[in-house]
Amino acid sequence: MSFYKHRKGEAKGMFEKFKKAMGMMPKEFEIGAPVEGEAVAVSQVSDPTFGEEILGKGIAIIPSVGKVLAPVDGVIDTMFETGHAVSIHSADGTDVLVHVGLDTISLKGKYYTIHKQTGDTIKKGDLLIEFDIEGIKSEGYDVITPVIICNSDEYNFTPHIGAHVKPLDTVITLTPAK
Repeated sequence: MSFYKHRKGEAKGMFEKFKKAMGMMPKEFEIGAPVEGEAVAVSQVSDPTFGEEILGKGIAIIPSVGKVLAPVDGVIDTMFETGHAVSIHSADGTDVLVHVGLDTISLKGKYYTIHKQTGDTIKKGDLLIEFDIEGIKSEGYDVITPVIICNSDEYNFTPHIGAHVKPLDTVITLTPAK
């Protein structure tokens, strides 16, 4: 990490602590559904990296439409060149990972179309990725889509699961941990 990035990170961290101390932090953050489909508990994901919450708490969506929309305003931290996953640093400070399917990195981008790149500033609802659900399934892959809050230890976490969700319906509510 460069000296500049290290110093920038320190300053950001101090500013976040100041905002918390002054009561300036938003009381609640809502994470929208990045895909349309059935919202389920992340424990239903067979990959232990997600299902056992190794990367953080989250939910999963069994998609019915092959479009990933930005679930928050923010900046794309990493758009995987294969299009199977994207990580976003939200304007509210949350780190959101959307991973389309399990082990789908092996497809090497087949069935995925990327619409945004690493470093792009995004608004909630922007089209990030399109994917071919039936094509992915035909190759033998599960299309369940984990939505993980990678810094979930900083928040009180409330999942909203058990229903069909439309794009951007609230699937996770976060409040800053005290």
